[in-house]
Amino acid sequence: MREEKPKAPSQKNKQIQKKKWFWPAIYSSVAIVFVGMVWGYSAFMKDNVPGMADGTMGSGKDEAPIIETNAPKEVLKYPFAEELLDEVAILQSYYDTEADESVREKSLLVFNQTFTTNTGVSISIDDQPFEVIASMSGEVEEVITDVFQGDEVVVSHAGGMKTVYSSLTGVLVKKGDEVSQGQPLAMTVANEWNPSAGVHLHFKVLVDDETVNPAAYLGF
Repeated sequence: MREEKPKAPSQKNKQIQKKKWFWPAIYSSVAIVFVGMVWGYSAFMKDNVPGMADGTMGSGKDEAPIIETNAPKEVLKYPFAEELLDEVAILQSYYDTEADESVREKSLLVFNQTFTTNTGVSISIDDQPFEVIASMSGEVEEVITDVFQGDEVVVSHAGGMKTVYSSLTGVLVKKGDEVSQGQPLAMTVANEWNPSAGVHLHFKVLVDDETVNPAAYLGF
């Protein structure tokens, strides 16, 4: 009995065998390429981003400082306790050249029969002394002692603004002091230069060393 020779694989079987190794080889090649790209990107970032090479991301010396952009900005407030607002009287307003004639007349100060335009507002609370507070945080630029007109405190603020508080007594600050908004500065007093106003505060606002109407910032 003759021994049968094994049959040679058909063309169809050869194609199936090729397919078994072809796709795994493709997948392996793609995986190798992808891993190489990831490794190359990581190496690039370590060389070019400060702090990644030593694991201290964001701590480079040349890193720009973080600036707080949502910090609240101060606005000018009354130079007295706000609960006193209903008791406040404006005896003499800021002299506005564009105001009505009757308003301008009430904004003139008289001394020795000489008229002077008012560069601020004269504030009174029933002719009684009241505490004067800083309208905004800043630095005390000057403290002037004047028996005739009352003492004066000048505070400089950010943005080129200054506030001036006159007809004072018992000043609590000195030149160079940093003051916070609402901090007590002194008490009001009467003075000989403007006797008709009695006990009052003369309050001025300057922007770039030019006087402006305080009513433009406050609801007088």
